[in-house]
Amino acid sequence: MISMRKSLLALTMLAFTYVLPAAAQQKEAKLGWKLGAQAYSFRLFTLAEALDKLDSCGLQYVECFPGQTIGGGIEGKMDYKMDAARQAQVLNLLKSKKKTLWAFGVVVPSGEQDWRQLFEFAKKMGIQIITSEPRNQDLDIVSKLCDEYKIKVAFHDHPRPSHYWHPDSVLNAVEGRSQYMGACADIGHWVRSGLDPVECLQKLNGRVFSLHFKDLNEKSPKAHDVIWTTGVSNIEGVLKELKKQKFKGLFSAEYEYNWTNSVPDITAGVKNVRALIEKL
Repeated sequence: MISMRKSLLALTMLAFTYVLPAAAQQKEAKLGWKLGAQAYSFRLFTLAEALDKLDSCGLQYVECFPGQTIGGGIEGKMDYKMDAARQAQVLNLLKSKKKTLWAFGVVVPSGEQDWRQLFEFAKKMGIQIITSEPRNQDLDIVSKLCDEYKIKVAFHDHPRPSHYWHPDSVLNAVEGRSQYMGACADIGHWVRSGLDPVECLQKLNGRVFSLHFKDLNEKSPKAHDVIWTTGVSNIEGVLKELKKQKFKGLFSAEYEYNWTNSVPDITAGVKNVRALIEKL
């Protein structure tokens, strides 16, 4: 009898463990939020290995980056110039790992021919967002291609003094151009640049397409990533502001610390953020 009670208790606890993530994912779906990871978090590994790590973290969506070795029996590296056969192999790899490719970058083509090749790649791969830091002379080209392909280009903000470090530079770049041009909000880089993430999001209201989601240990250029909600990036405030703006899009975990064993930290962060989402 005691053994049976222990078994029932264990089953109850197991069921409870799985109900919570499902409930959180339902809330995410209702909000239109897609929790995933930038594969750069696992840059020391192949893409095939990175997809397995995403699975361990409880994440569905992936933002691939150029230059990562593909692995999984596929030769070569991720590149928007790869041929159709290699593209098909990568799509099959994603399908086998049950992961959704949503974004690609950071990538900065030069000139209309390269940009068009990138948009063709995105179309064939089902990519919804190209993460980039376009050159000024290419902005009108990007605007035209965004409207033609109906694919978003999200301007990434590396820390100052990079060109797009401040929301104002993004707003200036997209003014009068395609509605498919907006921001990839790297909230960690904003903190490194001395900016307030919530205030930056408010400036970009309506133009935020995706996030490189980070929490940092301190407000300084030398700060490093920590588990979400345990640092100084005001994660709760960021989530509340995104909900207020009715943001719908991708959260890419980009964890640039503990490179060889980041899965435990990312997993803990995902759990913490999903707990906050449940309370929104």
